[in-house]
Amino acid sequence: MKHRIMGVINLIHETDELGPLTQGRCLATVPFGAKYRLIDFALSSMVNSGISKVAVFAHTKYRSLMDHLGSGKHWDLQHRQSGLFVLPPATDDLLEVSRGDLYHFYQQRDYFNRSSLEYIVITRSHMVCNIDFEKVLAFHQESEADITVVCKEQTGPMLGKARKVKMEPDGRVTEIQEHFGRMESDISSMEMYVMRKELLMDLVETSLAQGQDHLVRHAIFSRLSQLRVYGYMHEGYLGIVNTLDSYYEHNLNLLNHDVWRELFFMPGPIYTKVKDEPPTRYAAGSKVTGSLIANGCRIEGTVENSVIFRGVHVEKGAVVKDSIIMQNGYIGRSSFVQFSIMDKDVRVEAGRDIRGAGSSPFMAAKRKII
Repeated sequence: MKHRIMGVINLIHETDELGPLTQGRCLATVPFGAKYRLIDFALSSMVNSGISKVAVFAHTKYRSLMDHLGSGKHWDLQHRQSGLFVLPPATDDLLEVSRGDLYHFYQQRDYFNRSSLEYIVITRSHMVCNIDFEKVLAFHQESEADITVVCKEQTGPMLGKARKVKMEPDGRVTEIQEHFGRMESDISSMEMYVMRKELLMDLVETSLAQGQDHLVRHAIFSRLSQLRVYGYMHEGYLGIVNTLDSYYEHNLNLLNHDVWRELFFMPGPIYTKVKDEPPTRYAAGSKVTGSLIANGCRIEGTVENSVIFRGVHVEKGAVVKDSIIMQNGYIGRSSFVQFSIMDKDVRVEAGRDIRGAGSSPFMAAKRKII
């Protein structure tokens, strides 16, 4: 498939309600699962599907994005003719930057026009899943669709925010929620779209000429009666991570071995920026149960049902339960931390007692000292 389809990870106006976690970084680079970033899942799925040309449309706060992605070598995308392309806004004008994604696609139209690839897959970064886009493309061709949107059926309460979709029994989409309203449907859009590149460029130019500049709201939603839009149902795990509650819950879901194995290895592995860290050191008297712990940590106290990122130090007598402690965090001697999210470089001094709630975890911003 690598000679037929190109990838676009669209970071323009992603829904973001993560508060302090995205104060200094874009949603795509929010840490997840002990050593990954949210964008790793979309990027790895593309690479595992044979896509060798990927553009990341950056929008705001993209310094950490540039640092994480680098040349793309960690995803084997450092090639000259294909590879990884990070495309920031083509203007410094705030009014222009605030416009919709179709406008930014138009500003980078040379990137699309210079490619001979026939199809394009457009994704967001906050859909945590492992998906085979070859199967999506096969469905797209078999159904003779103009546009295929990847969907997920979820009957229980949905964490995170996503558009609802209604479709006919044959899979044709009849309605897409304009925004995150109250449509009665168990089917959610995963914000992944497959179409011919020529169709995308036609939608870009036609919509902009009519004063419309949003891909879903204007180019797709308003043309459902004119275009053959079909829904492909994703059967694997999906985490919609664009709210603080969904971030907390989907991280802790990884403590379920079946979820962890499916998400990170099926149908292919999830790649991330490699850091050479020594194995985690567990001191005598330490206790760890039901937790996910990255390399480079020092555990001298107790860790239960938690996700611990690289370089975290849990001092003797400290207890961490039901929490997420990000890179280089420090939990002081005899401190107690439960139902909490600690961003990078947070330091909890000795003897502190920090307790959030399962439905409303305590949040500490980057480099905070408690």
